[in-house]
Amino acid sequence: MKLVKTTFFTSIITFVRIGSGFVSSKIVAMLTGPAGVAIIGAFSNFISIVLIFANGAINTGVVKYTAEYNGNDGQLKELFSTSLKISVYCSCIVGLLLIILAPYCSAWLLLNDIYTNVIRVLGITIILYSLNTLFISILNGKGQIKSYTIVNAAGSVIGLIMTAVLVYFFKVRGALYSLVLTPSIVFFVTASLIIRTPWFRWDYFKEAFNKTVGKKLSHFSLMAIVSAITVPVAQIVLRNIVIAKVGINSAGYWQGMMKVSDGYLLLITTSLSTYYLPKLSSLKTRAELRKEIFSGYKIILPAVLLGCCSIYFLRFIIIRVLYTPDFLKMEGLFIWQLCGDFFKISAWILAYLMLAKAMTRAFIFTEIIFSASYVVLGYVFLNIFHLKGITMAFAVNYFLYLITMILLFRKLLFWKKDARVNS
Repeated sequence: MKLVKTTFFTSIITFVRIGSGFVSSKIVAMLTGPAGVAIIGAFSNFISIVLIFANGAINTGVVKYTAEYNGNDGQLKELFSTSLKISVYCSCIVGLLLIILAPYCSAWLLLNDIYTNVIRVLGITIILYSLNTLFISILNGKGQIKSYTIVNAAGSVIGLIMTAVLVYFFKVRGALYSLVLTPSIVFFVTASLIIRTPWFRWDYFKEAFNKTVGKKLSHFSLMAIVSAITVPVAQIVLRNIVIAKVGINSAGYWQGMMKVSDGYLLLITTSLSTYYLPKLSSLKTRAELRKEIFSGYKIILPAVLLGCCSIYFLRFIIIRVLYTPDFLKMEGLFIWQLCGDFFKISAWILAYLMLAKAMTRAFIFTEIIFSASYVVLGYVFLNIFHLKGITMAFAVNYFLYLITMILLFRKLLFWKKDARVNS
């Protein structure tokens, strides 16, 4: 699976996601305002955390080992059967906890208990959410990029339709229900596609739980759980700090800026997750890895730089098209956010090696340190530079992260002597 071919198919996913995501953002902004955008952003972070625990945080491991075991039916049966059992058991436990603790989650996260039923619905449907993610990971690992494209595009379109309808009738609560229900509906699309693939047989999922496979997946679970706790929680903490210091509308401007950032970078991040993880997992020598990394830099960084420049010069048009005139105050956030985006993607190209080669300690250490530093920098810069400081902290934090990745992989990047790399 070549990077250019993968980028072509992921570009289809991206354009559908960007289009539907921006239309959804426009609808939400028009009907709920900056405050509604801030609340929905907080709930999205919450869902990200919950989903990681609901499927045992095994997605990355499933992608890696599906790619690695491809062609070996015995190992794939053990992997898929064990992964299915982990996903079902974990989602049942997490779903029950969400149903019981819904009032407390709503009060802490959304500062109001009126969204309790939304969280309970999430608890009821979380098993479909979890299974959908598992099946998508299998498609990714097997390199079935066309099916992967269909599933993700369908999810974006369904999400747009549900957002438009539910926000129109139920405002903020409708947007939250849309976030909860869309992945559960998409599960049926994913399941119908995976069942029709030539390789699919039910006996792939009927083996007993394999302790060896479970142990291998646990390394990725630990990394994913740390990432799930640190990154979204850091954003939630920073969002609450922004609300406390400069108001909930300012938090909405920041959330709107992050939506723009996530949207235009989607092509790059989707290509990285779809192509690089399976590819890097399959490579064994430093020479192969070095060639792949530098090839990625030559293709990806010019695209990111072009995107950053285009977004900056079109920022006023983007704000008016995607949001409302109420969001024009977010214009001052663009320059630092875009610098941070460039540093982030530069670092991520290297950081994917930690996932592909199961570098658990390095991954956990960097995730914790740089999530904590983001909060600290955000707090300090917010006090000095006001709302603009939150994006300045983002840029500085990812610059430091990039330097750390270069130092961590300096032997791979700069030493020519070849050697095998442990998986």
